[in-house]
Amino acid sequence: MKKLVFILFLSVGLLKGQVKLDDFGRIVLNAYLPENICLPAEAQKLLLNKLNQVVVNNGIAGSEINPRFVITAVVNIGTKDIIAGPPQMIAQNIDVTIFIGDAIKNSKFSSVTLSLKGVGTNENKSFIEAIKIINPKNKEVVVCIEEGKRKIIEYYTTQCDFIIKDAQILVKQQKYDEAIYQLSLVPDVCQECYFKCLDTLGSIYQKKIDADCKMKLNDAKMIWAAAQNPSGAEKAADILSDINPMSSCQSSVSSFIKSIDAKLKADEKARWQFKMKQYADKIAMQKEQVRIAEEKGKRDDTYRENQSQRDAISQEKQSSRNFELDKIKVNSYREVAVEQARNQPKSVTYNNINWR
Repeated sequence: MKKLVFILFLSVGLLKGQVKLDDFGRIVLNAYLPENICLPAEAQKLLLNKLNQVVVNNGIAGSEINPRFVITAVVNIGTKDIIAGPPQMIAQNIDVTIFIGDAIKNSKFSSVTLSLKGVGTNENKSFIEAIKIINPKNKEVVVCIEEGKRKIIEYYTTQCDFIIKDAQILVKQQKYDEAIYQLSLVPDVCQECYFKCLDTLGSIYQKKIDADCKMKLNDAKMIWAAAQNPSGAEKAADILSDINPMSSCQSSVSSFIKSIDAKLKADEKARWQFKMKQYADKIAMQKEQVRIAEEKGKRDDTYRENQSQRDAISQEKQSSRNFELDKIKVNSYREVAVEQARNQPKSVTYNNINWR
């Protein structure tokens, strides 16, 4: 595949809008075929399905969240023989080479070549019969996948500091969602980098919700200033209720809420107070979730301390974190990342792929 420019559709295997929280935190491979592959359309479709079956079988099915790592294939025709009929048949020997790699950096990670033979009444059918032979559970294919996964983990291990640095640059540009999205792509199997990114995500997420709080509080104040009546209070309440309860400007929000409450007459407060009660319940619920997670973390730490007598080194590493609290945080970060993924372009262009 020399000097190819092709489009990889991010919706391969998924419809736009189907991104899920658990799409993050795992290794994914996106299946694609280059536009100039020497196969008829039906045979291309079957080969693409086979590549998708390979990644599904290995638990690394593609997701539109991360198009970086890909599984692709090149087809080389060995021999083509015409077998006299009737009916006349065409027999072809082909080599299908499966590649795994980083399509953005044009780095090949692993490959495997499968020698196949197909016989059909025409060229297309002979290609299809050959491709049908591909077994997604083929041992050589599985070894290729495992090597590719190892190289992906190696990528995150060696590039972790650069990934975090790039995210911090985005933060300086106030592109908080994009920074959170990029850090959330690190799979949890890359533990050291994953936890580094998780810690960085905490500070970025806080900056995001603080900036969001400031903006929404200002919007609510403008609306209230323009209409200091039940209608204006209700519109302001709708904005305020969307502010993250963990943002640092909560004291300012509370003061503003009190100022509105003081100006409304008793018979005008019903809907306003209902909305504010909902917001107060939202704050209380989030604080309770954190409290429960912290308590469970303490119990888990005690368990680990006891277990560490049997396995001191590995448990010492784990006991330094509250995994229950991390789960709550991760879900918050990934909700942002999911929305950012949905807003990504539907396709991405790769240049100069040259894997052989």
